[in-house]
Amino acid sequence: MNDLNNLLGIISKRKSIRGYLDKEVENEKLDYLIEAFRLAPSAKNLQPWKLIVIKDKNIIKELIPACKNQVFIGEAPIVIAACAFEEEAYGTMGGYLNSYPLDIGIAFEHLILAAAEQGLGTCWIGAFLEEEVKKVLKVPEKVRVVALTPVGYPNDTGRDKPRKKTGEIVSLNKF
Repeated sequence: MNDLNNLLGIISKRKSIRGYLDKEVENEKLDYLIEAFRLAPSAKNLQPWKLIVIKDKNIIKELIPACKNQVFIGEAPIVIAACAFEEEAYGTMGGYLNSYPLDIGIAFEHLILAAAEQGLGTCWIGAFLEEEVKKVLKVPEKVRVVALTPVGYPNDTGRDKPRKKTGEIVSLNKF
């Protein structure tokens, strides 16, 4: 079941990578990741997003303090920031929730799983200072930065990721 020829195998293989080789990512692989993101579903198919692909090492280094000094980010040849247009997203999921965090979450995970399939490492960065990231990347005021990830060839095996048992997270018919 942990075969990389099936989705569960890819999901099982994926780990947060905090060390990267000094090796460029091929354009074809980067295009593949972007296509996986682009094809993701979003509420009402509004696609309220934009990716910023950062390859400039100076800009990547500027992001480190904005990402709470996670220095491993600077090892990766690419960092991708996922941004959302809050005003363009579906505003009332469940009657109360703007869809953009879920829309980005789904699409970003498509990108991250595509990276794992391609032999690339990623690490979902949620610990960052949005205003600082926006300054570095010149993101407009009304646009939200939702997540970032370094992308590159792993120089790290990642950590084991224990998971709860199915019975702890699933109920049948009622809560």
